[in-house]
Amino acid sequence: MSKQKIWFITGSQHLYGEECLKQVAEDAKYIVESLNQSSHISLEIVWKPTVTTPEQIRDTCMAASNDESCVGVITWMHTFSPSKMWINGLKLLTKPILHLHTQRNQAIPWESIDMDFMNLNQSAHGDREHGFIYTRMGINRKVVVGYFEEERVQQQIGKWARVAKAASLGHLLKVARFGDNMREVAVTEGDKVEAQVKFGWSINGYGVGDLVEEMNKVTEEDLAKLIEVYKANYTFAADCQEGTPFFENVKEQAKMEIAMERFLEANECSAFTNTFQDLHGMKQLPGLATQRLMEKGYGYGGEGDWKVAALTRVMKVIADNKGTSFMEDYTYNLVNGEEMVLGAHMLEVCPTISSTKPQIEVHPLSIGDKEPPARLVFNGGKGEAVCACLIDMGGRFRLIIAEVEGVAVEKDMPKLPVARTLWKLKPSMEVGATAWILAGGAHHTVFSYEVTAEDLVDWAEMMDIEYVVINDKTDILSFKQALKTNELLWKLR
Repeated sequence: MSKQKIWFITGSQHLYGEECLKQVAEDAKYIVESLNQSSHISLEIVWKPTVTTPEQIRDTCMAASNDESCVGVITWMHTFSPSKMWINGLKLLTKPILHLHTQRNQAIPWESIDMDFMNLNQSAHGDREHGFIYTRMGINRKVVVGYFEEERVQQQIGKWARVAKAASLGHLLKVARFGDNMREVAVTEGDKVEAQVKFGWSINGYGVGDLVEEMNKVTEEDLAKLIEVYKANYTFAADCQEGTPFFENVKEQAKMEIAMERFLEANECSAFTNTFQDLHGMKQLPGLATQRLMEKGYGYGGEGDWKVAALTRVMKVIADNKGTSFMEDYTYNLVNGEEMVLGAHMLEVCPTISSTKPQIEVHPLSIGDKEPPARLVFNGGKGEAVCACLIDMGGRFRLIIAEVEGVAVEKDMPKLPVARTLWKLKPSMEVGATAWILAGGAHHTVFSYEVTAEDLVDWAEMMDIEYVVINDKTDILSFKQALKTNELLWKLR
């Protein structure tokens, strides 16, 4: 994935002469160099020769589609590029598109401006012609407007590039399902074939016995090395430190972590699921082991929820594996004026969202009928965040995105031995929860301080799936109407 790149394609034509085209090329190179120097853009942007004819456009678009290292293209019309020239090329282009509406000069040169300058610097109407053909052809794209050296513009380009990178995961993303889904649960089910058709994801089941077999290969030397990593990164509760009986429970989680990571690597999987109802041959439900794998960037879904496992992986790529975790809305604080959601899970919350140093603790688990599992306990942070889920509507997928406000955990919860975080719904608990339930939102989500609603909308449009957003502007009557409209539109597609 380190080789992935974004192509920068500049449009023009031969009407204004060769000198003009030379300057167009130089200006485009300058913009690319400037963007590549930005700390906000992590993927390399590659300058491509100016396209001026239908044949050049077609060949460039075809080359981009066939190049696996190209995960998206930026198009910019320096001059006027007649958009009929772009039709056949855009029909062949399969990569996400960002339409950059900018120009080489930031300010109008008031005293020296002449028609030569005007003929060269025509982005103001050249990009409008270009935008029309995208709209006419019904092509989803990201539009970024502003001077290319502005931080805001570079931030938007950088975030879009990471979303394009995540979208390119499609055919590479494999989800390992250890066991099946939790019995009788509806929302964790879904059409795995359609998911591969739409997203490229490969979702396959593996016997828990295969994982147990891998666990039996883990040596004491392997465990000793990993325990040292635990000591360096986390604190240990007094009753699970080395020399105490619960230390063996911690070692069991270390054994599961090593075995699962080896299994996932061997099968080229970057996401996984499990369920407490299918642990045959295992002493514990993976808790600390799962948290550690998520901390390394793997996607995860509880109770066999492969959709949220894949979405966790996608959002971790967008977030560069920062501040993003599998999550579940667990319980509410409904005190008037202090309405909040307490998010947690039985065990599996990623420590990348932690605001405190995680502590390894061992406690009984009231379900699953196994040994008390070790887990990381910590509090989440505060700040703007999103909760998102992907549901199967029968014939199509819907991405539900809620903008929320993370709240610092200020109350002690000494009897709640799991990782937890708090957030407020927007625009209110009543409206936010009502809209989520009306949209069919799942109880399993991906929670992120790094990914934005705009990022997820970009991803949904790249994937060509339905999405709805719940934020501080949400009105229930309008939201219900939007759901009905979506239902009609997507059924007609």
